[in-house]
Amino acid sequence: MTALEHALKELKEDVILMWIMVESQLTMARKAMLEYDQDMAREVMQKEKRINAYELKIDEQCEDILARYQPVAIDLRFILAVLKINANLERTADIADGIARYVIDAPEPFDHQLLQSSHLLEMYDHGIAMLADTRIAFEQENTGLARSIFQRDEIMDVYNLEALDIITHNLSQGSPLIRQQLLVLSIIRKLERVGDQAKNLAEEIIFYLEAKVLKHHSQTNI
Repeated sequence: MTALEHALKELKEDVILMWIMVESQLTMARKAMLEYDQDMAREVMQKEKRINAYELKIDEQCEDILARYQPVAIDLRFILAVLKINANLERTADIADGIARYVIDAPEPFDHQLLQSSHLLEMYDHGIAMLADTRIAFEQENTGLARSIFQRDEIMDVYNLEALDIITHNLSQGSPLIRQQLLVLSIIRKLERVGDQAKNLAEEIIFYLEAKVLKHHSQTNI
């Protein structure tokens, strides 16, 4: 194994580790919300600092490889993709942090019927699964799995719109859970952005493997 190959292997391993850390943050924020565990929510917020540090580490690794080895072709595309993947993962961790903050702000436990009827729990599980599958696609260099993310992001968009209709209806009927309804809607909007980030991750995986910049083409041409 050449020095460049070793550096790229180490970089990939670190990106996968960050991916797992971000998945864990989302999962922990979900549990904190369901159990109204504000201490766990604070733990999510504390761990955000570690993810920010890891983002800087990966950026520095990329810069070092570019300076030392001047990679070309797929190796260069890999570095460019990792830089964007790293940023998207950090943004996804920010979303988990934001959800944790909503748990801190909630004056009482979330109404489980509201979480079910608004599709929040389905949306949450869908978003975590999308993030995990993009990681698997990255690990296994599986562009087919990466492409499946686009249609699944559309499902997240549908959930988001349905939730808005449901909560608007609840409020118009004089629901006593006004604060909770608004917090749930805010969490759902953050989860919709998890879908967007997963889609961005999938685009970067395909870019480095196939040299395609999907954002400049309609999905019907993919």
